[in-house]
Amino acid sequence: MIQPLFLQKNDIVAIVSTARKIALKEIQPAIDLLENWGLKVVIGETIGFEENQFAGSDNQRILDFQTMLDNPEIKAIWCARGGYGTVRIIDQLDFTKFKQHPKWVIGYSDITVLHNHIHNFGIETLHATMPLDVKKNTQQALTSLKNSLFGDPISYSISSFKENKKGIASGELVGGNLSILYSLLGSKSSINTDGKILFIEDLDEYLYHIDRMFMNLKRNGYFNNLKGLIVGGMTNMHDNRIPFGKTAIEIISDCISDFNFPVVFNFPAGHLKDNSALFFGRKMNLEVGEKKCLIRFE
Repeated sequence: MIQPLFLQKNDIVAIVSTARKIALKEIQPAIDLLENWGLKVVIGETIGFEENQFAGSDNQRILDFQTMLDNPEIKAIWCARGGYGTVRIIDQLDFTKFKQHPKWVIGYSDITVLHNHIHNFGIETLHATMPLDVKKNTQQALTSLKNSLFGDPISYSISSFKENKKGIASGELVGGNLSILYSLLGSKSSINTDGKILFIEDLDEYLYHIDRMFMNLKRNGYFNNLKGLIVGGMTNMHDNRIPFGKTAIEIISDCISDFNFPVVFNFPAGHLKDNSALFFGRKMNLEVGEKKCLIRFE
């Protein structure tokens, strides 16, 4: 995998929205944060644009993101927020210059579209918090973002959860938002998980949706040659009047019970205040023990 260059002081970071609309005042804490880190900030035209729920029309979002992709002075693109909309523009983006001079693309949730699409070019991306969330993020989440961007080593040690599956694994980390992974199946933005470690998270879904999506990933061979699974926040799950009968963790455990790879539940990443940064496309080592889970990127 190709690793974009780590940032240095005075490098320029662009903030754009590929999905839902967002106002400049909502990203001011993120601008202040980047400037405190010694970075310069360019605000995309989509910040403040509005077309119904989107940050401008599809064409406006395409042009804004394309401008930042092609500008050699921009060293990272930080997506302002998720929502929905990135899939509407992905096939109109030209990644020719980006592939010649890769830069960090940062975000989560709906930005899983970009993570997966770019992964298929053989380029790393950064799954991390977004400008909309900075004001409510934990210091640990923000520090993990900073360390990731500036090339300081990142690793995580968390307490084990009773539903975990113990084991040791190594492989490239891939994944993102479960609903987006599910929606990309069969497209050129879908990823091959063979020999890799998969991360998933989701928000505001019905429990039977989680079951349906995991069953579809299973039927598509997502888990056949997987090395490990990391489950982040499964946040604000819903149930029907007639209960589904299992929690999200129980649904996932049941679906992958036929497989022997190690599994970590409740990893601090996703739609959480403590949204830890993760390198997608980078090889990592995973150790799931009785009391501790260790994640180390190479």
